[in-house]
Amino acid sequence: MREALWAELLKARRSRLPWITALAFTIATLVCGMFMFILADPGRARAFGLLGGKAQLSGASADWPGYLALLAQAVAVGGLGVYGLITIWLFGREFSDHTATDLLALPTSRTAIVTAKFTIAALWALLLALLLAGLGLLIGTLLALPAWSAPAAIDGLARILAAATLAALTTTPLALAASAGRGYLAAVGVLFGIIFASQVIAALGYGAVFPWSVPGLYAGIAGTGQAPPGLFGLLLVTATGAIGAAATAVWWNRADHTR
Repeated sequence: MREALWAELLKARRSRLPWITALAFTIATLVCGMFMFILADPGRARAFGLLGGKAQLSGASADWPGYLALLAQAVAVGGLGVYGLITIWLFGREFSDHTATDLLALPTSRTAIVTAKFTIAALWALLLALLLAGLGLLIGTLLALPAWSAPAAIDGLARILAAATLAALTTTPLALAASAGRGYLAAVGVLFGIIFASQVIAALGYGAVFPWSVPGLYAGIAGTGQAPPGLFGLLLVTATGAIGAAATAVWWNRADHTR
């Protein structure tokens, strides 16, 4: 396990993807900060035109609780796409680079290889969430947002990390798609389909029973009029993550790897 984990760390460190994903989360945080800057003064919404309209439609309030809630929504919605791409890259690259057969010839169990990949994906997701939270606190301080309190900040940061955890859990089936599809293409198609379906199903009011819609609902993306997913939705996400990881491990152990 130690050797497999070290190998995955080296692959990630030598790739440009960590920098690309960090840039994506940085841009998301800056956009949230821009929304707060616009909402702090109604006159700015008119001056910023379409962007000002988007900020008003977000329904966020220009204070610390509203800002932290907006960051949690950004993680929940954007995290599905970014974390999904990370998972697809970790598993699909072995087939696209034709290294899967060589990898499986090593004296390391296939279960250890899969576990190492999921461990890196989890650490990666956590670091991105911490990057967004840290940068968000800095931007909020620079904007001098009102209604700061330690309990509100702790609650907001905990919600960000929880939303990131839920979003990351829903991406484990993409590892199976990348493995069974032996590359990126099929898994990316599945990811796009999931993102589209999660928006439609949530809009129809059934998001609480669709695991990929639950992170957004938990973060409050549907507004105060929409009930949170509740315990059943959270358990559904957990089950999805566990089943996706287990199914991926079973596939790696039983599949006939010919290339």
